[in-house]
This record gives sequence, structure tokens and C-alpha cells, in this order.
Amino acid sequence: MAAPEPALPAGGRSGHGRVPTAPDPLPIPVVDNHTHLDIAREGEALVDVAEVVAAATAVGVDRLVQIGCDLPGARFTAEVVDKHDAILGGVALHPNEAPRLAAAGDLDAAYREIEELASHPRIRAVGETGLDYFRTGPEGIGVQQDSFRWHIDLAKRLGKTLQIHDRDSHEDVLRILEEEGAPENVVMHCFSGDIAMARTCVQRGYLLSFSGTVTFKNAGSLRNALSITPLEQVLVETDAPYLAPVPWRGATNAPYLVPLTVRTMAGVLGVAVPTLCEAVSANSERVYGPW
Repeated sequence: MAAPEPALPAGGRSGHGRVPTAPDPLPIPVVDNHTHLDIAREGEALVDVAEVVAAATAVGVDRLVQIGCDLPGARFTAEVVDKHDAILGGVALHPNEAPRLAAAGDLDAAYREIEELASHPRIRAVGETGLDYFRTGPEGIGVQQDSFRWHIDLAKRLGKTLQIHDRDSHEDVLRILEEEGAPENVVMHCFSGDIAMARTCVQRGYLLSFSGTVTFKNAGSLRNALSITPLEQVLVETDAPYLAPVPWRGATNAPYLVPLTVRTMAGVLGVAVPTLCEAVSANSERVYGPW
């Protein structure tokens, strides 16, 4: 008798108005290394966290890392990690937040609050921090870079993993990490570089986290980057509610769709799905600690 379909979290809709169906469960549980339970896409309601956890667990995604990247999101993260054993957290000021807060004169106060929240024992990452030259113009670059350096220092002082957002800023992200000295554990969230950048990150010991974008037809460069990444440096994520994997590209993403990305990644790496699952789980526990 077939197992019943898990209840799917409300809110997720594809471009055709359908809720993405649950994929086949993974043989070994893995971690969604980066999700935003505090963010809803325009016109949708916030998800019910318990429903998200249940739907993900039903398909073999039994642990999540919730990322709060502005002050409301960071506060939410500090609360939700105490309510759900399946969830650990990361907090930071997103690179697009830093110039906005600086312009309002609120950046120093925001830093103080992020540092306090990051000290929570179930907040295991400082992130997502980094650089984003896509949405912030040249006038904000200096503030972004200063903020990135502050977050690197915070991660080192607190002994936390650093989760990096890098959009249209590959060279400066790598340069600043080298100049400041990276923390012990660095995760390149939603890796978007080419094979050359992947080689540099691998050589430096960083972990590369791949989202649903690696399943997109036009993402050959991402698959090339993944192909040279050692198993011990690979993570998987949703970046939900964004970047749903094929065949649900354009849908509202959620952790229960991770198995689609994992199976694509296993094919690119030329390994069995259980082998990749074991590696992702072990890597996650190594950089974040036990749930």
C-alpha cells in the first residue's frame, strides 16, 4: 500500500496555480542548509513552521537552517530555533540592508542587536552576509564591504560558521575573505560562481551550497562548478521561498523540494544518491554542530 502524501505547507504555488507535489523521499535524511521561513512571496501568507518541518521530514529533509537577514528576520530566527528541534539558525544583516541602515543612522545599533542574537546557542551561523552589487549601486559598495568585514570578525569572535551571499561580486568577496582571514567554516550560500571560482573556494576549504538553480536547463556553469567540488565540501539548500528546482521552477519553494535538487546533484557528481545524502548530512553536522 502506498504511503499517504505528506501534508504540504500552505502558500506554495507554481506559475500554474498548483502546489508542487512532494518528490520521492530520500533514502538518508539531509539538511536544508539555507531557508527563509520568515519571508513570504508577494501575495502569499507566511508559512506555518510546523507544517514546513513535517512536510520536509516526510521526504527525508529532517533538519533546517533558518536564516534571518534583517532585524525582524533575525528576531524571528532566535525565537523559532527554541520552538523546533529540527531548526538551527543563522543571523546577519544582508548586504542590501547595510546601506539602508547606514543611511538612516541605525547601522551601529543593528550591529549590536545582531551580535546579541548571534550569541544564542542554537544560532550556529553568521549569515547571510557578503556583497550584492546587483541591487545596491556604487554608492553603497563601501558600506557593504565594511559590513561584510564586521560580520567576518563577528563569526570569528563567536566561533560561528560564516554564510556568504555573493551576487555579481565574486572577486571582492574572495579578496575580502583573504584580507580579513576567514573563519574556520565558510559556506558559499547559493553558489553562483564558475568552475574557476569553485576551484578557489575548494582550495581554501570553503563549503559550496547549491540551490534549485543547479537543476535549471541554462545552469551548465553551475553544474561544472559542482562537478569539481569534493563530497566533503558540498551542501544543499532551498533559499526558500525562492529558486524552486525543476520541474517547479517559478513556484514558491519549500524545504520538501530538496530531494529534487539532491538527485540532480548526485547525477552531476556521479555518485549514488545515498552517498551524497550521507555526505551532506555529515558536512552539515560538522559545520553547524548537532541539532
